[in-house]
Amino acid sequence: MSYDLIVIGTGPGGYVCAIRAAQLGLKVAVIEKRATFGGTCLNIGCIPSKALLHASELFEEAGHSFADMGIGVGKPKLDLKAMMAFKDKGVDGNVKGVDFLIKKNKITPYRGTGTIVAPGKVEVTAEDGSKQTVEAAAIVIATGSDVARLPGIEIDEKRVVSSTGALTLDKVPGKLIVVGAGVIGLELGSVWRRLGAEVTVVEFLDRILPGMDGEIAKSFQRILEKQGFGFKLGSKVTGIDTSGKTLKVAVEPAAGGAAETLEADVVLVAIGRVPYTEGLGLEALGVEKDKRGRVVTDHYFRTSVPGIFAIGDAIAGPMLAHKAEEEGVAIAELLAGKAGHVDYGIIPGVVYTSPEVSSVGKTEEELKEAGIAYNVGKFPFLANGRAKANNQTDGFVKVLADATTDRVLGVHIIGVEAGELIHECAVLMEFGGSSEDLARTCHAHPTRSEAVKEAAMAVEKRAIHM
Repeated sequence: MSYDLIVIGTGPGGYVCAIRAAQLGLKVAVIEKRATFGGTCLNIGCIPSKALLHASELFEEAGHSFADMGIGVGKPKLDLKAMMAFKDKGVDGNVKGVDFLIKKNKITPYRGTGTIVAPGKVEVTAEDGSKQTVEAAAIVIATGSDVARLPGIEIDEKRVVSSTGALTLDKVPGKLIVVGAGVIGLELGSVWRRLGAEVTVVEFLDRILPGMDGEIAKSFQRILEKQGFGFKLGSKVTGIDTSGKTLKVAVEPAAGGAAETLEADVVLVAIGRVPYTEGLGLEALGVEKDKRGRVVTDHYFRTSVPGIFAIGDAIAGPMLAHKAEEEGVAIAELLAGKAGHVDYGIIPGVVYTSPEVSSVGKTEEELKEAGIAYNVGKFPFLANGRAKANNQTDGFVKVLADATTDRVLGVHIIGVEAGELIHECAVLMEFGGSSEDLARTCHAHPTRSEAVKEAAMAVEKRAIHM
């Protein structure tokens, strides 16, 4: 069979790329090795984790906050099996939705592992070992990423788990050690802490949330510590003894020094992700990869081999589903003769803990390093009417604006629904808006979004409620 485009992988980048290309009139096929579409995100990542985050937040709220609001329900009882079924239902609905969209857009699916045997040719190996070859003018690699592993430590997905295993534990661990204080570790650690686990986070660096604004990270760490998180920063896990009933975890200072042993029922290894390109045949074709194993592409997503393109976690940039989606749309439009484009300077990031943390644009550290003069406006949720009424006052909004032009360069938020609040700032920044533009835009009262407006007003030291 011959197509205009073959997409290998149907995660958010792959299936969105395929759908947009089909909308533009291209004949499209997708290759997927899983039984269901959606990749890591829908099956074992973003979607199931958000279901457990939501359910665990309500469980904790019922046990600790309802009484203060005059709601008497007694002590909530955890039915973990039912909670996991709730998670699985959400996953099932999402993957079925993608399946529907693939059919609706007349995209041909091939089940199996794809290997690019030559430019324009992909061999698909089915689970039973049978093979078939499909051809296309363009091939897009959208194979996503895999969990990064610690040398010498085996992940069995039962007691030593990756994010995959952490989403399917059959009981709440008494003690959970999370290796890595990034987004995934903090999100999944917060799920199990709310359900009753004692959580300790071990991080190699001297801070949490590497890459996020430093002030935000420090403030958020204090919030998590109040919630019961323990942190061992500037530390590394050098080994895990799995021979006993409990795990013995060897932890050393990152700079060197005496080791200590921590006990745990479960260890979650969440030190990041690595591009997944195994079995694609890239080495034989001469497709260039960088030192981190990422496929090297130009601004048009072209690899070093004509006719082969790559997007998403397989290439450089933040490993975020929405970044991959934007790239999928862009390459589809470029292949159809249109002007596809991704603005990498304005890609929101969200940590879906409680409260949430969100960010778009530059951090203070990045602006200082670049020698850009800037002004800062901050506003706490403690002074926001809606947040005070709901007793959800943790966190603040921080706006960074160019000192000369007032153009907004970055926004960082800790607070309830921070992941939703960040997007008006992203839209503002896409249009080159200033803090004054944001400050002079009427926001409904009482809403948490008023804190965004007030932070923008605070850039010129004219916040009203602070």
